[in-house]
Parts: sequence; C-alpha cells; structure tokens
Amino acid sequence: MFDLSFLKVIEPVDTNPLTTMKGYMYILECADKSYYTGSTTNIELRLEQHQQGFGANYTRKHRPVKLVYFEEYERIDKAFYREKQVQRWSHKKKEALINGDKNKLIEYASSRQARCPNYRQARGPNYRQARGPNYRQARLAQK
Repeated sequence: MFDLSFLKVIEPVDTNPLTTMKGYMYILECADKSYYTGSTTNIELRLEQHQQGFGANYTRKHRPVKLVYFEEYERIDKAFYREKQVQRWSHKKKEALINGDKNKLIEYASSRQARCPNYRQARGPNYRQARGPNYRQARLAQK
C-alpha cells in the first residue's frame, strides 16, 4: 500500500462577507428620546457617521444621538435579522431591552397576544381560506 500521510486536507475557505464578518445590532437614543435601531460591522465608525449626519436619514434629523445598547454577533446577517426583529418592537419594549428588564420584556411580548387573542389564528396558514378564495373580487364588486 501507499503511505498518503504526507497529504494535507485542504479545507475550503469561506470568503462570503455575510458569514465571515462580525456584526452588531445597536440602538441609539435620539435627541427627542426616540430610538433608532440599526446593524453594522463597525460600531464605532457607524456611531461617528450618525453623529456627523452621514448615517441614516432619521438620525440626521434627530441629532445628537447616543448609543444606549448593542449586541455582538459572529455574522452580520444574524445582526441584521435581530435588527429587523427589534425594529418592530414598541418604545416600551425597547426600553426594557436596554434596561435588561426580562420581566418587562416578557410582559410586553405577551401583551400583544392579550389584546388580540386570535392574532396568530387570523394570519395563520388558512387565512385566505377562511375568507374564501373570491373574497377580494366580491369586495371590489361591492364598490
């Protein structure tokens, strides 16, 4: 037999920036006490851009801004996903996240379901079927 121990196994190198770059999800507090949520690969540079007015259009109009919270992720796509999740949250829920108040986070998360018990059912997989396949045509015909 042949001795192949001298051969090295070459692992493929991942060069995709979405899977190799560290990412951050951050929350800024604006001058009017509103919150701006974003994601970046360089948090210091991005904060400086927001402060100088080169960041997002929203923060440009609500300066000065202050970094109040951030989370670090191994991949930028995970940070972007988290950004989109937090952007949908209310001001109070973001405040609970910033303050690290887990009880309030749970309370605000469940309050939406308490206000609308059928929230998930109404938009479930059978949503269109519940209204009927020709619902839209019928509504347009009524006008």
